[in-house]
Amino acid sequence: MLFLYTLLFLVLIAAAIFAAPLRAKVWTALALTGAGALAASVRALGVLAGSTPEVLWRVSATPFGGDTGSMDPLSALFVVLISIGAVASVLYSRGYLAHTLASKSPAHVSLHYTSLTVMCYAMLGVVCSDGGFSFLFFWELMTVASFLLILYDAQRREVSRAALAYLIMMHIGFVLLVVGFVRLDAACGSATFDALGAYFHAQNPLPLFLVFLAGFGMKAGMFPMHVWLPEAHPAAPSHVSALMSGVMIKTGVYGILRTTAALGDLPVLHTAGVILLVLGIVTGVWGVLLAATQNDVKRLLAYSSIENIGVILLALGVAALGKSSGNQLVALCGIAGALLHTLNHSFFKSLLFFGAGNILSQVHTTSLDALGGLSKHMPLTSILFLTGTAAICALPPLNGFISELLIYLGLFDGIASGSGMLASAAGLAALALIGGVVVLAFTKLYGTVFLGAPRSHEVAEASEVDNLRIAAMALPLAGILFVGLFPETAVAGVTRAADFFLRTPADAADWLLSPTLSAAGRIAWLLIVITGILLWLRSRTLRGRRVAEGPTWGCGFTSPNVRMQYTGESFSEGLQSIATSLTQSSGEGSPVGKGEIFPDAHRFDIGHRDRIGRLFSAWWVELLRLINQRVMRLRTGKINHYVLFALAFLVLIFLLSLLNVI
Repeated sequence: MLFLYTLLFLVLIAAAIFAAPLRAKVWTALALTGAGALAASVRALGVLAGSTPEVLWRVSATPFGGDTGSMDPLSALFVVLISIGAVASVLYSRGYLAHTLASKSPAHVSLHYTSLTVMCYAMLGVVCSDGGFSFLFFWELMTVASFLLILYDAQRREVSRAALAYLIMMHIGFVLLVVGFVRLDAACGSATFDALGAYFHAQNPLPLFLVFLAGFGMKAGMFPMHVWLPEAHPAAPSHVSALMSGVMIKTGVYGILRTTAALGDLPVLHTAGVILLVLGIVTGVWGVLLAATQNDVKRLLAYSSIENIGVILLALGVAALGKSSGNQLVALCGIAGALLHTLNHSFFKSLLFFGAGNILSQVHTTSLDALGGLSKHMPLTSILFLTGTAAICALPPLNGFISELLIYLGLFDGIASGSGMLASAAGLAALALIGGVVVLAFTKLYGTVFLGAPRSHEVAEASEVDNLRIAAMALPLAGILFVGLFPETAVAGVTRAADFFLRTPADAADWLLSPTLSAAGRIAWLLIVITGILLWLRSRTLRGRRVAEGPTWGCGFTSPNVRMQYTGESFSEGLQSIATSLTQSSGEGSPVGKGEIFPDAHRFDIGHRDRIGRLFSAWWVELLRLINQRVMRLRTGKINHYVLFALAFLVLIFLLSLLNVI
């Protein structure tokens, strides 16, 4: 009955949005999403505050037997994450899609907002399901809804190709999850996450762990299954990119967390920790190197999401290694860092994708080499984007600093205690490398886009976006500031959610992490006070003085122009020479010929594609070609051959029935 009621609820959502007037569809979607998010968040905050987890549904008859859904502290943390991201995305879409309403049919817009609302509820269902049929049901619903959201501009060929690639890869991951749950049900008579723990204690846990890791890793964007992400995010509308990158891929992280926790204290937990640590290092380093070489705002942000998934996996690996060695502080820092970074990434990546949407809607391009000087024309977007940039670079006093601080503490303590010294040292070196290249990538992004002089008249004529989009950006901004300025409160909620993995007292943060977090909070407020004092002194000093403006000094050159600025390619040219083996470069346009003594105007854009993406996708493209080639041989055009094929199929069905195979 649960699934019948769910389908009826989805029909009612679609009916309400399709029936609403064109301009009111967004408000209908916002009301439906906001109501669900508010109800879920109130219950989630109560669970995080210490109330007893409760069962949300119980179904007796499914293909996997009994099925339940509940909200424990881990689910509650993800419910809060999903609710904030969903409401912000729907609110942002109002201004972002306003200019497209004239060119889209009402049915097209209705389908988009229906998919957006359904996706939000599906993600809530995923993190509240205890496993089995309901989990797979909501997981597939989330995938189909996100596929339809990517297709908003399906008339563009690159959009349809990216959506199709996304759908194929998500269903490969879905098949892996089905295999995992079917195996679990066959062995234990139940397909819940609780049964997964029993299976791991009774059977060899590593094969099934790897199956679930691959299935969930496909959604999370884990290397080498990340190749859909840099294609799908740039193709989708920016509010959809924010929802997918900031929220949806975290459902993959959620699944990996549940699967790893089910290992308990088994000896194989150490092996799982090493696997997660290595995958985190490779995913993080690969993602950040590719991000730093991109010359498109949304592709850079997409690769950055891969890098942050790597950081989360690295932290989870640290937690698993700490738990397997009996080092409680390492385990606590690792799992708290992983959970907090999951929340933090949702905040600052949503903010950055919203900023990218502002740029695209006002300037109609996201190419770094066509932008510049936007801070003068879009000051609010510039400030908000700078905040997200500083947060993702883990700079105090913002949230990224707190989560990476916890991970560093776990790594340093792992080295100091001698438990997993080599693994901790490798993680420390990788995290430091990732952090350094992140600063390079986002200095390039912000400096090229917002600083300098405009490179085109579209940029010079750009204006700030509407207040609703700024309000939508304020939601993740509030999360960034809250975690950065009140780290003790934020980490206390996270450690409550970490109980699923550690089984430690709820006040663990108070007696293990409180001194460090208190110091971080004081430093954050001190930085704000110092900055405020400096701004006040500057204002006081300049009061009554005339401030002259002039062109940037060009080292003695008297005729500077916009072509003399750093481009995205020139900024990261040194890194690109190192990352050549990771990328496949492509150029669009015509370069200056050798015979052009006085060259005409030329435009040449360089793109850097992920080499793994081509290798990963080439096999199934070739497989489809071979299958098509073999099938085409059966098209002889002779009716007697087609009758023979049908007869052979009937004989095959008969034989399989006799053998009880089907």
